Amino acid sequence: MSAASSDPLELLHKYWGYPAFREGQRTVIDTILEGRDVLAVLPTGGGKSICYQLPALLTGGLTLVISPLISLMQDQVSQLTDRRIPAAFINSTLTAREVDQRWLDAEHGRYRLLYVAPEQLASEKFLARSSRLPLRLLAVDEAHCVSEWGPHFRPSYLTIAETRRKLGNPPLIAVTATATPEVRHDVVERLGMRDPLELVQGFDRPNIVWSIFQTENKRTKVIDVLRGVEGTGLLYASTRNRVEQWARWLQEEGESVAAYHAGMAIGERKKTQAEWLSGKTRLVVATNAFGMGIDKAAV
Repeated sequence: MSAASSDPLELLHKYWGYPAFREGQRTVIDTILEGRDVLAVLPTGGGKSICYQLPALLTGGLTLVISPLISLMQDQVSQLTDRRIPAAFINSTLTAREVDQRWLDAEHGRYRLLYVAPEQLASEKFLARSSRLPLRLLAVDEAHCVSEWGPHFRPSYLTIAETRRKLGNPPLIAVTATATPEVRHDVVERLGMRDPLELVQGFDRPNIVWSIFQTENKRTKVIDVLRGVEGTGLLYASTRNRVEQWARWLQEEGESVAAYHAGMAIGERKKTQAEWLSGKTRLVVATNAFGMGIDKAAV
Protein backbone atom coordinates (compact mmCIF):
# COMPACT_ATOMS: atom_id res chain seq x y z
CA MET A 1 0.00 0.00 0.00
CA SER A 2 1.25 3.49 -0.80
CA ALA A 3 -0.43 6.75 0.12
CA ALA A 4 -1.92 8.32 -2.99
CA SER A 5 -1.28 11.79 -1.59
CA SER A 6 1.52 13.41 0.37
CA ASP A 7 -0.84 15.98 1.87
CA PRO A 8 -1.75 15.08 5.47
CA LEU A 9 -5.09 16.87 5.25
CA GLU A 10 -6.10 14.91 2.14
CA LEU A 11 -5.16 11.64 3.86
CA LEU A 12 -7.07 12.64 6.98
CA HIS A 13 -10.21 13.12 4.89
CA LYS A 14 -9.65 10.03 2.73
CA TYR A 15 -9.03 7.52 5.51
CA TRP A 16 -10.72 9.04 8.56
CA GLY A 17 -13.39 11.22 6.98
CA TYR A 18 -12.53 14.34 8.96
CA PRO A 19 -12.50 17.74 7.19
CA ALA A 20 -9.89 19.28 9.50
CA PHE A 21 -7.34 18.39 12.16
CA ARG A 22 -8.09 18.84 15.82
CA GLU A 23 -6.04 21.27 17.84
CA GLY A 24 -2.42 20.17 18.06
CA GLN A 25 -2.64 17.24 15.65
CA ARG A 26 -1.12 18.94 12.61
CA THR A 27 1.78 20.36 14.65
CA VAL A 28 2.60 16.89 15.97
CA ILE A 29 2.34 15.26 12.54
CA ASP A 30 4.49 17.87 10.81
CA THR A 31 7.15 17.58 13.53
CA ILE A 32 7.28 13.79 13.22
CA LEU A 33 7.57 14.05 9.44
CA GLU A 34 10.57 16.33 9.97
CA GLY A 35 12.24 13.46 11.86
CA ARG A 36 12.03 15.07 15.31
CA ASP A 37 10.85 13.30 18.47
CA VAL A 38 7.49 14.29 19.94
CA LEU A 39 5.78 13.90 23.31
CA ALA A 40 2.09 14.71 22.78
CA VAL A 41 -0.29 15.02 25.70
CA LEU A 42 -3.76 15.27 24.20
CA PRO A 43 -7.10 14.79 25.99
CA THR A 44 -9.07 11.59 25.70
CA GLY A 45 -10.85 11.78 22.36
CA GLY A 46 -8.35 14.34 21.12
CA GLY A 47 -7.10 12.11 18.32
CA LYS A 48 -3.79 10.86 19.73
CA SER A 49 -3.65 7.74 17.57
CA ILE A 50 -3.96 9.72 14.32
CA CYS A 51 -0.76 11.54 15.33
CA TYR A 52 1.23 8.40 14.52
CA GLN A 53 -1.16 6.50 12.26
CA LEU A 54 -1.26 9.22 9.62
CA PRO A 55 2.55 9.70 9.49
CA ALA A 56 2.80 5.93 9.03
CA LEU A 57 1.12 6.40 5.65
CA LEU A 58 3.66 9.04 4.63
CA THR A 59 6.97 7.75 5.97
CA GLY A 60 6.79 4.42 4.13
CA GLY A 61 8.08 1.26 5.75
CA LEU A 62 6.82 0.17 9.15
CA THR A 63 5.63 2.06 12.22
CA LEU A 64 6.08 -0.06 15.35
CA VAL A 65 3.55 0.84 18.04
CA ILE A 66 4.26 -0.21 21.63
CA SER A 67 0.92 -0.53 23.36
CA PRO A 68 0.08 -1.78 26.87
CA LEU A 69 -3.31 -3.47 26.55
CA ILE A 70 -4.65 -6.26 24.38
CA SER A 71 -8.08 -4.63 24.06
CA LEU A 72 -6.51 -1.36 22.91
CA MET A 73 -4.42 -3.09 20.23
CA GLN A 74 -7.33 -5.11 18.90
CA ASP A 75 -9.61 -2.09 18.73
CA GLN A 76 -7.10 0.09 16.88
CA VAL A 77 -6.06 -2.63 14.43
CA SER A 78 -9.71 -3.41 13.69
CA GLN A 79 -10.38 0.25 12.88
CA LEU A 80 -7.27 0.53 10.70
CA THR A 81 -8.09 -2.57 8.66
CA ASP A 82 -11.66 -1.29 8.23
CA ARG A 83 -10.06 1.79 6.65
CA ARG A 84 -7.92 -0.44 4.40
CA ILE A 85 -4.70 0.50 6.19
CA PRO A 86 -2.51 -2.63 6.56
CA ALA A 87 -2.03 -3.23 10.29
CA ALA A 88 -1.63 -6.10 12.76
CA PHE A 89 -0.85 -6.80 16.38
CA ILE A 90 1.38 -9.30 18.17
CA ASN A 91 0.46 -10.27 21.70
CA SER A 92 -0.30 -13.25 23.94
CA THR A 93 -3.61 -14.04 22.20
CA LEU A 94 -1.79 -15.47 19.16
CA THR A 95 -0.31 -18.92 18.60
CA ALA A 96 3.44 -19.28 18.05
CA ARG A 97 2.77 -19.94 14.37
CA GLU A 98 0.65 -16.78 14.03
CA VAL A 99 3.38 -14.74 15.73
CA ASP A 100 6.01 -16.12 13.34
CA GLN A 101 3.85 -15.28 10.33
CA ARG A 102 3.19 -11.72 11.47
CA TRP A 103 6.87 -11.01 12.06
CA LEU A 104 7.61 -12.43 8.63
CA ASP A 105 4.90 -10.25 7.08
CA ALA A 106 6.29 -7.19 8.88
CA GLU A 107 9.78 -7.94 7.61
CA HIS A 108 8.47 -8.09 4.05
CA GLY A 109 6.65 -4.76 4.28
CA ARG A 110 3.07 -6.01 4.43
CA TYR A 111 2.04 -3.69 7.27
CA ARG A 112 2.12 0.04 7.77
CA LEU A 113 1.56 -0.35 11.53
CA LEU A 114 2.40 -3.22 13.85
CA TYR A 115 1.22 -3.08 17.46
CA VAL A 116 3.23 -5.00 20.06
CA ALA A 117 3.23 -5.33 23.84
CA PRO A 118 6.45 -4.01 25.42
CA GLU A 119 7.38 -7.55 26.49
CA GLN A 120 7.71 -8.50 22.81
CA LEU A 121 10.83 -6.33 22.56
CA ALA A 122 12.77 -8.97 24.51
CA SER A 123 11.40 -11.96 22.59
CA GLU A 124 13.70 -14.15 20.51
CA LYS A 125 11.49 -13.65 17.45
CA PHE A 126 11.76 -9.86 17.65
CA LEU A 127 15.50 -9.89 18.33
CA ALA A 128 16.08 -12.22 15.39
CA ARG A 129 14.14 -10.04 12.94
CA SER A 130 14.55 -6.50 14.30
CA SER A 131 17.53 -5.61 12.09
CA ARG A 132 15.54 -6.60 8.98
CA LEU A 133 12.36 -4.67 9.76
CA PRO A 134 11.75 -1.69 7.41
CA LEU A 135 11.23 0.52 10.46
CA ARG A 136 10.58 4.24 9.94
CA LEU A 137 8.82 5.34 13.13
CA LEU A 138 8.54 4.13 16.73
CA ALA A 139 5.37 5.06 18.64
CA VAL A 140 4.71 4.59 22.35
CA ASP A 141 1.00 4.65 23.14
CA GLU A 142 -0.24 5.44 26.67
CA ALA A 143 3.28 6.75 27.32
CA HIS A 144 2.62 7.61 30.97
CA CYS A 145 3.08 3.88 31.57
CA VAL A 146 6.81 4.38 31.00
CA SER A 147 6.87 6.40 34.22
CA GLU A 148 4.02 5.05 36.29
CA TRP A 149 4.11 1.34 35.40
CA GLY A 150 7.64 0.83 34.16
CA PRO A 151 9.60 0.31 37.36
CA HIS A 152 7.13 -2.10 38.95
CA PHE A 153 4.24 -3.44 36.88
CA ARG A 154 5.66 -3.42 33.34
CA PRO A 155 9.48 -3.30 33.57
CA SER A 156 9.70 -4.02 29.83
CA TYR A 157 8.82 -0.36 29.27
CA LEU A 158 12.29 0.49 30.54
CA THR A 159 13.90 -1.41 27.63
CA ILE A 160 12.38 0.82 24.93
CA ALA A 161 15.28 3.28 24.80
CA GLU A 162 17.83 0.49 24.34
CA THR A 163 15.65 -1.21 21.74
CA ARG A 164 15.39 2.06 19.84
CA ARG A 165 19.19 2.35 19.72
CA LYS A 166 19.44 -1.19 18.35
CA LEU A 167 16.87 -0.29 15.69
CA GLY A 168 18.99 2.60 14.44
CA ASN A 169 17.34 5.43 16.44
CA PRO A 170 14.21 6.02 14.33
CA PRO A 171 12.07 9.06 15.20
CA LEU A 172 9.91 8.43 18.27
CA ILE A 173 6.48 9.73 19.17
CA ALA A 174 5.07 9.19 22.66
CA VAL A 175 1.40 9.95 23.27
CA THR A 176 -0.80 10.00 26.35
CA ALA A 177 -3.81 11.76 27.79
CA THR A 178 -2.37 11.96 31.29
CA ALA A 179 1.02 13.35 32.31
CA THR A 180 2.05 15.77 35.02
CA PRO A 181 5.24 17.79 34.41
CA GLU A 182 7.14 15.22 36.50
CA VAL A 183 5.76 12.32 34.44
CA ARG A 184 6.57 14.13 31.18
CA HIS A 185 10.16 14.65 32.31
CA ASP A 186 10.35 10.96 33.30
CA VAL A 187 8.98 9.81 29.92
CA VAL A 188 11.45 11.95 27.94
CA GLU A 189 14.36 10.71 30.02
CA ARG A 190 13.45 7.02 30.12
CA LEU A 191 12.70 6.86 26.40
CA GLY A 192 15.94 8.65 25.56
CA MET A 193 14.06 11.27 23.52
CA ARG A 194 16.25 13.78 21.67
CA ASP A 195 15.19 17.44 22.01
CA PRO A 196 11.51 16.48 21.64
CA LEU A 197 8.64 18.77 20.89
CA GLU A 198 6.46 18.63 24.01
CA LEU A 199 2.89 19.52 23.10
CA VAL A 200 0.37 19.66 25.93
CA GLN A 201 -3.26 20.49 25.19
CA GLY A 202 -5.92 21.53 27.68
CA PHE A 203 -8.22 18.97 29.22
CA ASP A 204 -11.49 20.86 29.10
CA ARG A 205 -14.02 18.59 27.39
CA PRO A 206 -17.48 20.23 27.29
CA ASN A 207 -19.05 16.95 26.09
CA ILE A 208 -17.98 15.16 29.29
CA VAL A 209 -19.98 15.51 32.49
CA TRP A 210 -18.43 14.66 35.86
CA SER A 211 -20.69 13.84 38.79
CA ILE A 212 -19.68 12.58 42.22
CA PHE A 213 -22.26 10.97 44.48
CA GLN A 214 -22.03 10.23 48.17
CA THR A 215 -24.45 7.43 48.92
CA GLU A 216 -25.18 4.86 51.58
CA ASN A 217 -26.35 2.38 48.94
CA LYS A 218 -24.20 1.99 45.83
CA ARG A 219 -26.54 -0.55 44.25
CA THR A 220 -29.50 1.79 44.37
CA LYS A 221 -27.47 4.65 42.93
CA VAL A 222 -26.08 2.48 40.10
CA ILE A 223 -29.58 1.35 39.14
CA ASP A 224 -30.81 4.96 39.27
CA VAL A 225 -28.05 6.05 36.89
CA LEU A 226 -28.57 3.10 34.53
CA ARG A 227 -32.29 3.72 34.30
CA GLY A 228 -32.00 7.50 34.17
CA VAL A 229 -29.24 7.91 31.59
CA GLU A 230 -29.43 6.55 28.06
CA GLY A 231 -26.60 4.84 26.22
CA THR A 232 -23.87 2.34 26.98
CA GLY A 233 -21.69 2.36 30.07
CA LEU A 234 -18.77 1.00 32.02
CA LEU A 235 -18.80 0.12 35.70
CA TYR A 236 -15.38 -0.37 37.26
CA ALA A 237 -14.65 -2.53 40.29
CA SER A 238 -11.39 -2.98 42.15
CA THR A 239 -11.05 -6.79 41.98
CA ARG A 240 -12.09 -9.67 39.76
CA ASN A 241 -14.41 -11.01 42.48
CA ARG A 242 -16.17 -7.66 42.76
CA VAL A 243 -16.56 -7.54 38.98
CA GLU A 244 -18.25 -10.95 39.00
CA GLN A 245 -20.50 -9.98 41.93
CA TRP A 246 -21.70 -6.75 40.32
CA ALA A 247 -22.24 -8.39 36.93
CA ARG A 248 -24.31 -11.23 38.47
CA TRP A 249 -26.42 -8.83 40.51
CA LEU A 250 -27.10 -6.51 37.57
CA GLN A 251 -28.05 -9.48 35.38
CA GLU A 252 -30.52 -10.55 38.08
CA GLU A 253 -31.93 -7.01 37.94
CA GLY A 254 -32.61 -7.49 34.24
CA GLU A 255 -29.79 -5.32 32.90
CA SER A 256 -27.87 -6.07 29.69
CA VAL A 257 -24.44 -6.58 31.26
CA ALA A 258 -21.23 -8.59 30.90
CA ALA A 259 -18.07 -8.96 32.99
CA TYR A 260 -14.50 -8.32 31.85
CA HIS A 261 -11.24 -8.99 33.68
CA ALA A 262 -7.83 -10.52 33.04
CA GLY A 263 -8.82 -13.85 34.62
CA MET A 264 -11.27 -14.62 31.82
CA ALA A 265 -10.36 -16.64 28.73
CA ILE A 266 -9.20 -14.61 25.73
CA GLY A 267 -12.24 -15.69 23.70
CA GLU A 268 -14.63 -14.49 26.40
CA ARG A 269 -12.89 -11.12 26.63
CA LYS A 270 -12.98 -10.65 22.85
CA LYS A 271 -16.69 -11.51 22.80
CA THR A 272 -17.47 -9.10 25.64
CA GLN A 273 -15.59 -6.25 23.99
CA ALA A 274 -17.12 -6.87 20.55
CA GLU A 275 -20.68 -7.06 21.89
CA TRP A 276 -20.22 -3.88 23.92
CA LEU A 277 -18.74 -2.00 20.94
CA SER A 278 -21.61 -3.14 18.71
CA GLY A 279 -24.25 -2.16 21.26
CA LYS A 280 -25.48 -5.71 21.84
CA THR A 281 -24.37 -5.42 25.47
CA ARG A 282 -25.20 -2.15 27.20
CA LEU A 283 -22.94 -2.31 30.24
CA VAL A 284 -19.55 -3.87 30.98
CA VAL A 285 -18.42 -4.37 34.57
CA ALA A 286 -14.64 -4.45 34.51
CA THR A 287 -11.35 -4.06 36.27
CA ASN A 288 -9.08 -1.38 34.84
CA ALA A 289 -7.89 -3.97 32.29
CA PHE A 290 -10.71 -2.76 30.04
CA GLY A 291 -11.42 0.44 28.20
CA MET A 292 -8.12 2.29 27.82
CA GLY A 293 -7.81 3.61 24.30
CA ILE A 294 -10.98 2.04 22.94
CA ASP A 295 -12.78 4.37 20.54
CA LYS A 296 -16.48 4.43 21.33
CA ALA A 297 -18.73 7.46 21.43
CA ALA A 298 -21.53 8.22 23.90
CA VAL A 299 -20.45 6.09 26.85
